[in-house]
Amino acid sequence: MLTEKEKLEVLTNLGTELNQVKDLDILMEHILTEARRVVNADAGSIYIRDKSQLHFTYTQNATLQKRLPRGVKLIYNTFAIPADESSIAGYSAITGKTLNIPDVYKLDSAVPYSFSRQFDETSGYKTHSVLAIPLKTLREEVIGVLQVINSQDEQGGIIPFSREDERMMDHFASMATMALERAQMTRTLILRMIKMAELRDPKETGAHVNRVASYSVEIYERWAEENSIPAEEIRSKRDVLRMAAMLHDVGKIAISDQILKKPGRLTEEEYEIMKHHTFFGARLFIERKSDFDEAAAEVALNHHEWWNGKGYPGHVDLAATGPGLSFSVQQLEPRGKRADEIPLFGRIVAIADVYDALSTKRAYKEAWDEADILTTMEQGAGQQFDPNLIEVFFSSLDVFRSIQHRYPDNEEYTGGDEESIFPPILI
Repeated sequence: MLTEKEKLEVLTNLGTELNQVKDLDILMEHILTEARRVVNADAGSIYIRDKSQLHFTYTQNATLQKRLPRGVKLIYNTFAIPADESSIAGYSAITGKTLNIPDVYKLDSAVPYSFSRQFDETSGYKTHSVLAIPLKTLREEVIGVLQVINSQDEQGGIIPFSREDERMMDHFASMATMALERAQMTRTLILRMIKMAELRDPKETGAHVNRVASYSVEIYERWAEENSIPAEEIRSKRDVLRMAAMLHDVGKIAISDQILKKPGRLTEEEYEIMKHHTFFGARLFIERKSDFDEAAAEVALNHHEWWNGKGYPGHVDLAATGPGLSFSVQQLEPRGKRADEIPLFGRIVAIADVYDALSTKRAYKEAWDEADILTTMEQGAGQQFDPNLIEVFFSSLDVFRSIQHRYPDNEEYTGGDEESIFPPILI
């Protein structure tokens, strides 16, 4: 439990810390972790507003997490609720007011909002105190709601949130909102780049790249923890990895429509041209100004390399052809990279990309059965894929399935209309 001095230090350093995180999803995780730490809350959630709805986007629950084996994550549904006065989060969003509720089971009958007990009854968790804070921009626009749940005293007992907690969280929410706006702008720019690619290749959708990025981060985190990578390095690298993985196929914007949209099998020459998308994508980031540029180039160039050296494009020189993108097919025939010659992020995204391609329906194929997918992935260990990372992949399947539900094709969100603080499906 933080002292008052330590809480002020957290707030003092928060702006700098949040500005170092670029990816929206990872930023929300960081915001919720720090918010809970400031007010010693057992759980919490973030809702992001989209017009007349609030989308449940991120949650944490220390009590439920402790019930699971080490290394296993809570699996949550995503869902949306109306941004109106009928729910706690909705009321905070629509009115722009902070709600500090000592016990959600003892709400005054005069208030317009209610608390659904469904999650508590299903999970065996007991929600008591709730502090819901609107995330308001400088223009007084509410872009979401931050909720912290069940404040704890030094002995771990559940207590109401204090007035001081309210003041601390108001300051916290102001800084978090600015960081979220910036991250939303970054995400929008990335998705616009992907939209450009999608105009050329219908497979390159926002849902696809979000899934590949989420799978990649999950694999990296588990691999990094198993290899005792420092926590600060994990936090930093997963941020750039997620954004870089979203752009793994951005180089397809330079490939002819005759090839990208061809309904039948590509000829050998057409397939050789298609391989160039890795080179083109990496070339977009050749003037590297940041860790993100480095990671994006690494992923774009290497996500089709094979562990056994039979992938592409191999050991190419990105600078050899000058500033333009055009070069002959014959220029891209170097020796393929193998094993640890392939950068880590490229090896990770290779697994994530293939898994998603097999798992989802396309115009030219149906989604594969999961058993067939897993057999194929297992057979690829030591051939197409890094065998150690494939082991990590198999240990992450529950999370992968939840990611598929979070980013479905042709849909933005899934879930029912029942509102509760954080209703998950625990797998």
